[in-house]
Amino acid sequence: MPTQAEVNLRIAEHQARFLESTLDLWDRLVRDEEMLDFDGRSTAGQSLGATWSAGLAYTTESQLTEIRNQSRHLVLTNEFAINAVENRVSYIVGEGHTYKIVAKAGMEPPDELLEEVDKVVAAFIERNRWHTRQQECLRRWDRDGEVFLRLFETESGLDVRFIEPELVSTPQGNTRAVFGIEHAPGDAETPERYYVRETYGSNRFEPVDADQVQHRKANVDLVVPRGVPTFYPVRKNLIRAAKLLRNVSTVSEIQSAIAMVREHVASSKATIQQYVADQADATTRSQTTGTERTYRQYAPGTIIDHGPGTKYTFPAQGIDVAKYIAALQAELRAVASRLVMPEFMLTSDASNANYSSTMVAEGPAVKMFERMQATVIWADLEILEREVRLQARRGVLPANTLDLIELDADGPRVQARNRMEDAQADQVLLNARVMSRQTLAARHSLDYADERERIEAEEEQETGFFGPPPEEPETSVPEKTGENATGAPEPAEIQKTGLNGAQIQAMLLVVHGVSSGELPRASAAALLATSFPLLTPDEIEAIIAPISQQRDSEPEEDDDPPEPTVPPKGEEEEDEEQ
Repeated sequence: MPTQAEVNLRIAEHQARFLESTLDLWDRLVRDEEMLDFDGRSTAGQSLGATWSAGLAYTTESQLTEIRNQSRHLVLTNEFAINAVENRVSYIVGEGHTYKIVAKAGMEPPDELLEEVDKVVAAFIERNRWHTRQQECLRRWDRDGEVFLRLFETESGLDVRFIEPELVSTPQGNTRAVFGIEHAPGDAETPERYYVRETYGSNRFEPVDADQVQHRKANVDLVVPRGVPTFYPVRKNLIRAAKLLRNVSTVSEIQSAIAMVREHVASSKATIQQYVADQADATTRSQTTGTERTYRQYAPGTIIDHGPGTKYTFPAQGIDVAKYIAALQAELRAVASRLVMPEFMLTSDASNANYSSTMVAEGPAVKMFERMQATVIWADLEILEREVRLQARRGVLPANTLDLIELDADGPRVQARNRMEDAQADQVLLNARVMSRQTLAARHSLDYADERERIEAEEEQETGFFGPPPEEPETSVPEKTGENATGAPEPAEIQKTGLNGAQIQAMLLVVHGVSSGELPRASAAALLATSFPLLTPDEIEAIIAPISQQRDSEPEEDDDPPEPTVPPKGEEEEDEEQ
């Protein structure tokens, strides 16, 4: 007998399905307001004023709250929406952006200043749990359509906290504020203050100056006061996709649970009951309803003989999930189109797409993620610069710090990468002195200062383990520069000039270009000197000269073969006699 908790759970499930069916019925109806919005004759401008365009998703605070609640419910319960949000966070924010402090163009700040600013930024990141806050900012951006960050100046520095969007509202009787924001007269893009409720449901508001709040809006123009959730245009697609998946799974579960249906043609109820009782291997009785259930055991290889008038059908044979999956994929493609994401990021099914081909530099998803990364980085750097400005005002940093340095950030790499090709390209850029080691470390999500400290610690540890290098005994034989008594290079010189496999392959390509005549000798020498700065001009000449001399000494082949020379008759006879 089921417990009271199980009965209540079943009642709640039936109520939820009834409510879902009722809401779905109302969703199928077309309202006059929707038709007006579709035709571009919405009355939204009357609620917001002539500053904003018509056709907005909301016109009142209650409508905005309803839109936000629908999006929050999707992100909380819809598996496809959850997957989309998590993938966007992973690609745009990842484990957190890497920040670096560099000198401004034309400035040469001391290294001590760069180290002090780096300490200030590191303390801010740790104090505000910034990497975790970055992920939550993007999650709120997609779910709520906006992010409110309040900035507090404390003894330690700048502290950042979230403001829930439903707390930002217009006080009763305030005619200047719109959706809880009061703008400068005649300028809808410049907020002056925000009105924040003290608690949920309270009518007491705290006016907060705009310089203490950073408001990030999503999916709206600059003049629109509040943002719109990312999932608002495709909320019905996500709901239909979840319903379709649930219904297909439920029907398949029911059909697969029924082993077979035995149909008795032209038989009475009593005859069928007697037949079932005779064929049953086991019988149970339900304590709730009092009905009997019969079971028949079929061993592997069982042969069934039945009399006339009996037919067997198997419901599991009629399950065709493929036709429903096509409809499900169509709904999810619509969602992926709105998010500018590959379909596999919603379904986690990569069978219809190749990762390396969809995440190339020219792909739309890569362009979208890089654009959002730039937006997030710009907003984050605005807060970090304010922290530096605060510490400079307090005397922790020089007053002209931001005149000498600037902050920069790198997000996780979005496009598909070939690590070997990237390493070779980085090596060429380093050798050509067009990229610094600090930039290289940031590209690979490494902290340059931490890595340098680790490298120096490893070098000190190795020196202490092996001891100082032994002193070479004095000898009367004059030593050659870079060679020992046998003429072989010294170990230190071998480490300086030793090349890896990729470098040797690149050098062979240059030598082949000289040998084939495709690359001039002077160009090859300049290319080797730039790519391999440890090679001396004499060593480069020793590599190229033999190849060039060999190519110059080879006779040029004529297009027409030479005509054979016929010796005089007398000479031919003498040759035969000899």
